[in-house]
Amino acid sequence: MTKNPILDELHAVREKLLDDAGGTLDALVDRLQAEERQSNRPRYQAQRTIGFNRAAVASSGMESRPVAAD
Repeated sequence: MTKNPILDELHAVREKLLDDAGGTLDALVDRLQAEERQSNRPRYQAQRTIGFNRAAVASSGMESRPVAAD
């Protein structure tokens, strides 16, 4: 199997971030959210799509699809 240096670097950075945050994903998310609250950067707020409602879901056929059991 060929090594991908970009993916190797990505995995290394992920491991470092997790280690710096205490080793758990919950701790990393808490740390990142705290940093976000302390920053003065504007936060992106997604806008709801106009007209997306239950009727749109029903007409797409998504409601009638079976859910896979675990």
